[in-house]
Amino acid sequence: MKWTTGLVVAAMLGFSALTGCSSGSGGQDGGASAGAATAPAPAAGGGTFAVITHAGSGDAFWDVVKNGAEAAGRQYGATVSYQGDGDPARQSQLIDQAVSQKVDGIVVSMANPDALKEAVGKAVAAKIPVITINSGGDRSREFGAITHVGQSEDVAGRGAGEKLKAEGVTKLLCVIHEAGNVGLDQRCNGATEGLGAAVERLQVDVGNLADATSKIKARLQSDTSVNGVLTLNPAVAVAARDAIADGGSKAKLGTFDLSADVVTAIKDDEILFAVDQQQYLQGWLPITFLTLYKNNLNTVGGGLPVNTGPGFVTKDNAEQVAKLAESGTR
Repeated sequence: MKWTTGLVVAAMLGFSALTGCSSGSGGQDGGASAGAATAPAPAAGGGTFAVITHAGSGDAFWDVVKNGAEAAGRQYGATVSYQGDGDPARQSQLIDQAVSQKVDGIVVSMANPDALKEAVGKAVAAKIPVITINSGGDRSREFGAITHVGQSEDVAGRGAGEKLKAEGVTKLLCVIHEAGNVGLDQRCNGATEGLGAAVERLQVDVGNLADATSKIKARLQSDTSVNGVLTLNPAVAVAARDAIADGGSKAKLGTFDLSADVVTAIKDDEILFAVDQQQYLQGWLPITFLTLYKNNLNTVGGGLPVNTGPGFVTKDNAEQVAKLAESGTR
């Protein structure tokens, strides 16, 4: 993350003041000589930006993304609207609405890229800058987005698999909670590579956590050789924790993403780790980048994604993260 931070700091310094260099000759102290022209700083603030994600209301993970986007809007004096819908057709309609409203920029998560291709294409054709976040990073440039903000799901999954392997896991259950979400498949693929052993996938419904608990419990009881579980959502992680306890399984549990319950479970040795993609940055950075683009035509990333993770929350740092999560930033 150091290079990302450096880009943001450098960009913001240029954004706030571009008048520090002299255009005159002979000024050894770096100051502008009398009457020398100085470059005007780009106009600060303003702008109307739409954030449109694939999440429904009440999702703790996406609430933090929303917090980041709205905080950046307040900082830059921009108007930020946040909407989410798990139905790709409805998400496309929300993008179309933002285009018709002639917003200054659109932030969109692409869990199902093909379903959003036409709507994103309309935004790009209307010369509205688009930044993709969280999912669909491998299609972002193809669709004409100016950058992608998120984590490499393959890399994150590989890291999770390696951690579980180090804990002695030899057969893993990878629990998928959203059908058709390409990022979740990439996480399981990465985990398979990192573990170097058998990984079985189990589909559950994040909207029915009681049923998810039952399905995970039944799978662990039917195959006692499964000694590891990887969930890809914090609510499903809690369901898996309960399934392991209720079924008397000794399976080790890791998860993606954070919630207060997950952090507590890590502190209590019920969950080994959480892969942290720092979703607050997935809200804050795109609004920052769009503001810079609007006011100074800056682009960030050089055609490559801006990574917000993966990091790992373990028992060693869970207490610190828990305090930050209370403010809605982790």
